[in-house]
Amino acid sequence: MAEPLCVVGLNQSSTSIDVFERTTLSNGETIKALQELAECSALREVVILSTCMRTEVYAVVDRFHDGVAQIYDLFTRLLGTSFEDIADLMYCKYEDAAAAHLFEVAAGLSSPVLGEGEVLGQVRRAWDVARAEKTCGQVLSSLFRHAVMVGKQVRSETAIARGMTSLSHAAVALASDRLAEGLDGRRVLLLGAGAMGKGMATALASKTSSQQSPADPVAHATEPSARGLSEHARGPEIVVISRTVERAALLAEQMGAQWRSLSALQDELAAADVVLVSVATPSFVLSAAAIEEAMSQRPDRPLLVVDLGVPRNVDSQAGKVASVTLIDLDRLRLFVNAQMAGREAEVDRARSIVAEEVVRYGLSRRERDVAPLVAAFHQQAEEIRRSEIDRHSSQLDAMGERERELVESLTRAILSKLLHRPTVKLKEAGRSGASDRLSEALRDLFDLEPGDE
Repeated sequence: MAEPLCVVGLNQSSTSIDVFERTTLSNGETIKALQELAECSALREVVILSTCMRTEVYAVVDRFHDGVAQIYDLFTRLLGTSFEDIADLMYCKYEDAAAAHLFEVAAGLSSPVLGEGEVLGQVRRAWDVARAEKTCGQVLSSLFRHAVMVGKQVRSETAIARGMTSLSHAAVALASDRLAEGLDGRRVLLLGAGAMGKGMATALASKTSSQQSPADPVAHATEPSARGLSEHARGPEIVVISRTVERAALLAEQMGAQWRSLSALQDELAAADVVLVSVATPSFVLSAAAIEEAMSQRPDRPLLVVDLGVPRNVDSQAGKVASVTLIDLDRLRLFVNAQMAGREAEVDRARSIVAEEVVRYGLSRRERDVAPLVAAFHQQAEEIRRSEIDRHSSQLDAMGERERELVESLTRAILSKLLHRPTVKLKEAGRSGASDRLSEALRDLFDLEPGDE
C-alpha cells in the first residue's frame, strides 16, 4: 500500500491576519522550508503552497503521525508558539480529502474571491519550486498536475470566474464603494508595482475612460511635477510609487498614469485621497507617524488606505489617526463575501466537478499503487520463461527459424493467459481500494519482495 498523502496548513478563513502573516513565506523561505522538511525521516515528498491567502504543506509520509508531527513543528517554529496554541487554527486532511482540498484551492473555491485567477498560477509555481528542489516525486506531481487540470476545467465549464475574480480588483471596488462619488476625480496613490500592484493598476485603468490628448502624448510618462492629468479627465488620477523607479515608470506608462520616486512618498500621502498598498517586504512601508504627518497637512480631507500586504505594509495604528480609514485583508474579505452573494449555483456546479475529479484521481492513484507489483509479477514470469528458453537453447538451435519463432510465440501466449486473470483481479482490487490482501498473497506466493516493485 502506498504511503499516505496529507495536507497540513492554515489560511485566512481559519485564522486572523495577525497570526497568518507570520507563516507567509517568501520564495527563499519556501525553499529553505522545503529543504528542512525533506530532511525529516517520515516525509517522502513535500510541496509548500504559500500565498497571501494560505500556507499549506502537502506531503507523502512514510509514517502518518510522525510525518504530520514534523510538519506541525515547522508551523510552531514560524509562529513562535506551541502546538497546543495553534492546533485549533490549523487543518489536517489526508488521502481523498487532501486531494479535494487542493482541487478546491486550484478552482478558486477556497479563495476570498470566488474563482480567483491568480491562485491557479500559484499552485503551478509551488509545484515547480518543489520539483526544482527535488522534494516532489511521482505522487505529488500527479496530484498537482490533476489539480491544475481541475482548476482550468472549473473555470471553463462554470461562470465562477466571471466578474470580480481577484483581491486586487476587490480592493479597487471597495475603495470606490467607500467613497461617496466613487473614484472619479480622486487622486489615487498606488504603492507597489509587483503582481498585486499591477492587478490594482489594471482595475484602476478600467475606471479611467478618457485618453491623453494627442497634443500631449508623453505627459503620462513624466513625474507629476512636469504635468498632471487633465482636470477634465474622468476616472481617478493615478500616481505610482515603487522602491524600484524603473518598475514604477513602466507600470505608469502602461496604464497612462504618473510616477514618482520613493523620496516623494510623504508629499504624495498628503495629496492622495486613496492609497492602495501592496509591497513584498517583511516590515511596514507606511508608519502611523508618516500617515499622521501627511494628515496634518490636509486636516479637512479624509484618507482611505487599503493594505493588501502580507505581512501587513501599513502599521495598524495608522487606522487610529483622525480622518483615516484603514482597510486590511480581514476587512477586505468581509466586503468580498458580500459581493459574492448569488453565486451559489456556480459554486455547486464547481464543487460537483471537483467531487467527480477526486473520484477519478483516487481511482488512478489506486491503480498506480498496484502497478509496480503487477510489473514485478510479469517481469518474474518473463524471466522464468526466458531462462527455460535459454536452458534448452541447444535443442532449439537445431530447429529451423520458423519453428523457433513458433516456440517463442507459444510460450509467450501461455504466459499471457496465465497472468491475465490475476492481473485483472489485482487491478480491480486496486481501483476499489481493497488490494492489500491480494497484494500480500501475490508477494507470498511468488516471493516478490517490496523492493522488486
